[in-house]
Amino acid sequence: MSRTFDAIIVGAGQAGPALANRLTGAGKTVAIVERHLVGGTCVNTGCKPTKTLVASAYAARLAERGAEYGVTTGPIAIDMPTIAARARQVILDSRKGNEDWLAGMPGLTFIRGHARFVGPRRLEVNGETIEAPQVFLNVGGRANVPDFPGIDEVDYLTNSTIIPLESVPGHLVVVGGSYIGLEFAQMYRRFGAKVTVVEQGPRLVQREDEDTSAEIRAFLEDEGIEVRTGACCIRLGRHAEGVTVGVDCTEGAPEVVGTHVLLAVGRRPNTDDLGLEHAGIETDERGYIKVDDGLATTADGVWAVGDCNGKGAFTHTAWNDYEIVAANLLDGALRKVSDRILGYALYVDPPLGRVGMTESQAHKTGRPLLVAKRPMTRVGRAVEKGETRGFMKIVADAETKKILGAAILGTGGDEAIHGILDMMNADASIDTLQWAVPIHPTVSELIPTVIGELQPAEPVPGS
Repeated sequence: MSRTFDAIIVGAGQAGPALANRLTGAGKTVAIVERHLVGGTCVNTGCKPTKTLVASAYAARLAERGAEYGVTTGPIAIDMPTIAARARQVILDSRKGNEDWLAGMPGLTFIRGHARFVGPRRLEVNGETIEAPQVFLNVGGRANVPDFPGIDEVDYLTNSTIIPLESVPGHLVVVGGSYIGLEFAQMYRRFGAKVTVVEQGPRLVQREDEDTSAEIRAFLEDEGIEVRTGACCIRLGRHAEGVTVGVDCTEGAPEVVGTHVLLAVGRRPNTDDLGLEHAGIETDERGYIKVDDGLATTADGVWAVGDCNGKGAFTHTAWNDYEIVAANLLDGALRKVSDRILGYALYVDPPLGRVGMTESQAHKTGRPLLVAKRPMTRVGRAVEKGETRGFMKIVADAETKKILGAAILGTGGDEAIHGILDMMNADASIDTLQWAVPIHPTVSELIPTVIGELQPAEPVPGS
């Protein structure tokens, strides 16, 4: 049996349903194939549930600090089944919203199953062959599970399997000191677990500047999280209490004993069982599908969007991939991935909002720089909220007067960073932003102030 469509979308993650909506709206017949859960990572195991859990952890922390604000709350208790149920409901509501959208989309055929290429623009699903002149791969990614010694001997958690937990671990060992790992580390510490973070590198969140990494480590340690960096030989083993994690760090005990271990050591694309070789679709050494600036693969008539193309690991970049493809194919545009100014956030508390280059990256370009940095202790809104950890930093080109990048590590940083991101997208100079009249009292109001404090930069360590 064989069916032909105008377009086939493999994967119903962030980009898939929106792209199907645009294509069917243009009068095309579209098949969307999903082998697991509609909504992809964001809805089911990523943004939606994790930020719901982060909100519960923030509430727990605020309750603990109630006396500082003159609020007496009495003993604080964590109801983990209720916390997990709240996250689960957010998942179910979001997934149903996507499913209902697809079900009501004229011209769309939804197929549940695992699609594999059997030829150019031809796939097999559930024993049936489907083909189309246009195929879009939106297959996403999953947690990377490294081949650590002992990995097969122990039970371990990933970002997917930790979400439904209805009890607080006695001691959670988080292997991986970057974005996913640190969010869960702080979250479960606030739920009452003992937490140790084990990181192979010399510092946490290594893609950030050293001052950012140091400040994040400092406030996590202040909450009682143990951090073990320089873990040169991670290995896992069974223990009467749960699991041992060997670290071989230069300082501290050579192993950590925990009740649970969370592996948070990156992501890998879901491209290893798609039959890509039958369609002439090439991948890189990590399995990411190779695409050009318009997200076209090495095979005619096939595009790759979202996490599987290695051009971004965020929900918002997946959405932007959809926007690029739709604009180019349906609106006659010439949009490119290389025009994207990348912003993102790390949802520890306080959060880190980031856009563009780090200071270290900017120094490596060799251009003359202007840099300014202001501690959150000098931000009125942060003082009023009693949340003064972190800082704001902006890096600009001294000759063009254009912002190259910024970091806001502090309360509201994930929101305030958009003021800078928008100015960078508008290609505006620092003079334009400096003379804005912001609202008081906000975190964003200090952005023009920091702009006014920009000074010629000295090279930073590691640049």
